[in-house]
Amino acid sequence: MPRFDLRDEPWIPVRFRAEQADMAPILPSAVGLRDLFLRAHEIEDIELPVPPAAAGLLRMLYAMAAHIARDGQTPLADEELAEFPSAWLQARNRVLARGSFDPDSVHAYFDEPSRADRFDLFHPERPFLQDPRLRQECTDAKGEPKPSGVNKLAFGRPTGANGAVLFGHFSDLEPVPLPAAEAVHYLIGQLYFGAPGRCTTRRLVGMEAAVSKAGPLRAAVSYHPWGPELFTSLVLGIPSCPDPELLGEDDAAAWEEELLPPAGPLPSMSWPGRLLTGRARHAVLLVPSSDGSSVTDAYVTWSSDQPASGEEDPYLVYDGRPNREGEFVARQADVTRAVWRDLDALLRKGRDRPDFRQPLIFADLAEVSPQLRDQVRVRVYGFDQDKAQQKDTSWYVATTPPVLGWLEEVDARQAVRITQFREAAEDLGRALSYAAALAWAAATQMPDDKGKYKIDRRRPGPWQATALTRYWSEAERIFWTGVETGQDAASVRGDFMRVAEEALRAAAGTAHADLHVARGLHLARRSIRKAGRIAQRPGDSPDRGSETD
Repeated sequence: MPRFDLRDEPWIPVRFRAEQADMAPILPSAVGLRDLFLRAHEIEDIELPVPPAAAGLLRMLYAMAAHIARDGQTPLADEELAEFPSAWLQARNRVLARGSFDPDSVHAYFDEPSRADRFDLFHPERPFLQDPRLRQECTDAKGEPKPSGVNKLAFGRPTGANGAVLFGHFSDLEPVPLPAAEAVHYLIGQLYFGAPGRCTTRRLVGMEAAVSKAGPLRAAVSYHPWGPELFTSLVLGIPSCPDPELLGEDDAAAWEEELLPPAGPLPSMSWPGRLLTGRARHAVLLVPSSDGSSVTDAYVTWSSDQPASGEEDPYLVYDGRPNREGEFVARQADVTRAVWRDLDALLRKGRDRPDFRQPLIFADLAEVSPQLRDQVRVRVYGFDQDKAQQKDTSWYVATTPPVLGWLEEVDARQAVRITQFREAAEDLGRALSYAAALAWAAATQMPDDKGKYKIDRRRPGPWQATALTRYWSEAERIFWTGVETGQDAASVRGDFMRVAEEALRAAAGTAHADLHVARGLHLARRSIRKAGRIAQRPGDSPDRGSETD
């Protein structure tokens, strides 16, 4: 049987730190899991070409890091973990002070007999993150195997004989195999971001189904603390246990878990294994080439018909108020939304605010040392998708400057000011969107008896998109300038108003000389200036810190 041992095969692209540059000719560009942990203090970044896979891989690495850290020289018992925050934060700081993972603990984790075979991508009985039963359960009416095709596995490839060619000349009529290392990335991506709806039929005794639920991170944007090297990033990324009831000896990561009956109950959520890796709604099985160097086919189908766990993901921003079903909805990825617009949701707890709740992972970061705090950035992974349909738009990755010095617990005045700046930018952005549509309506139609213009929100005219693109680009510059120079909120709001007016005028171009266009722009400017004069919201005065002080 072919083998591809993820512990030692180089499948994770990395970038080593600058001081390793003189060793560049002898340093590998990719590492396996074992070397990744052994050399985490030498690695600056992981560079997976598929950001959704990176978001899933990080959650897996956090779960591994939690076990390796606990097995090292600073073990933590479950009763200690339950004493959050003091015991957990003290233990985390002890691990950070070591500067690297203990090599003996790394080897012990990956070579433990009950776990060692679980890292083989093509193991005949328990392949990594896969379900070997799909060979017998994904069949046609005659009982013949019916795989989904390798194109179904890889994001961006068209599926079906008549699929559109968008990102490459791939077709199910002539499938192109995936290198094994690359197939792992898409395997992880499917388990975390897989689409809902129609999938390959899975036949069980007494039932069959061909509909899957959305992956646990479908359409989501993740926020991760990012240190100067991978070791720090992984340790800071381990979430504290949100509930003592999630602690237990039966916790297992997805690659450690025994295969579960698809129509049976799911195991109870536990920390950290199931919380970070045990939420998949899809089942996948890769079909390797004879030598194991590539994946020639794949099965992609549903994994369980049970409801998803209600436990929150530690790396997502949630709405501040529940929906009608009583659930807190995670903020969705939007390729047109710059990361700075989410900054206050990371720095503030969001108590009593309807627009956001801070990711759980950021609740612990105020306790790191000031020296380290000034070096920690935020890594963002987003996949702009339709959560209810099989439609993918775009994925993105971004990294902020060091921002933990502005956490609410560290600098409440600055955290409140950042919220005010963001709200002012949003206010003027909405005002510009309406004003651009109003200007176009006034330039192209006559007013009604009351002097009003009919605005078609589905066809707002050609100025809106152009103006908003220009506005948000300039707004980001104004935001960071205001944060760095300590401007007051009123001054920054005035700058946003000025940029909004300029963006609309630039979008109209030379047409502003036309009488009708000039009239429309005049009405639009009045609308923008009205929004610019809105007073700051109560309860967020930087002079009084924050409402939680």
